[in-house]
Amino acid sequence: MSEKLIIKKQDGVGWLTLDKPEKRNAICFEMWQGLQESLLAFSRDDEIRVVVLNGAGDHGFSAGADISEFPEQLSSEHAIASYQAVIRAALDALDDLSKPSIAMLHGLCIGGGASIALHSDMRIAAQTTRIAIPVARIAQAYPWQDVYALVQLIGPAFSREMLYTGRHFTATEALRMGLVNRVVAEDDLHASVRETAEQISANAPLTIHSVKQTVREALKDPADRDLATIDRLVEACLTSSDCEEGYQAFIQKRRPEYKGR
Repeated sequence: MSEKLIIKKQDGVGWLTLDKPEKRNAICFEMWQGLQESLLAFSRDDEIRVVVLNGAGDHGFSAGADISEFPEQLSSEHAIASYQAVIRAALDALDDLSKPSIAMLHGLCIGGGASIALHSDMRIAAQTTRIAIPVARIAQAYPWQDVYALVQLIGPAFSREMLYTGRHFTATEALRMGLVNRVVAEDDLHASVRETAEQISANAPLTIHSVKQTVREALKDPADRDLATIDRLVEACLTSSDCEEGYQAFIQKRRPEYKGR
């Protein structure tokens, strides 16, 4: 596990913090590896019901990939392939995370940091947030999976503008485009994210998992959708002990206590 990541569990919420504030949380090779390992561990942990990703320090969520590593990581075709594979594995782990994920954004959210935000289920941003994907400015390329995630969120026109210009988009612009779910004052960011995470954590885990998988299938081409699996997930919800608990709690006017079974 990378020493540049902080992992914390609290009240059903897994907190994963990029912790390299001296370099504006620029993401190095080791951090990409640690991100994958941490997300896989959260997926296996039944005590975790939602995961929050954030960045340490005042400068922001992340300034992107650590370009000081580029001379080594881009030195040959083999090095490039290895570097891209580690990044892809981390983002795939985020895509495949069995729990809902929230990116908690403030300050800079650039390049690789924006990729992490794109692959999260939700994004809550402080008013200070600035989002950019400046690959064209440094003659890099944005991978297919990341472009696809961006287009799904904001459509082709705004995606082209972000990628063609590489400019910084404000939190207000990001909200208007549909790139973030909500914008709050920076002083309210942590409390707002914590409240949302706790709301999710208090809900029925089987239902949340079913919704996450159903949305994933809905984004596929109709011919590729696995509706049989969705039917099984729906049936699992309706025949679960949690379903009975939800009914009894409603009748008795109390908060339900869901166990995920």
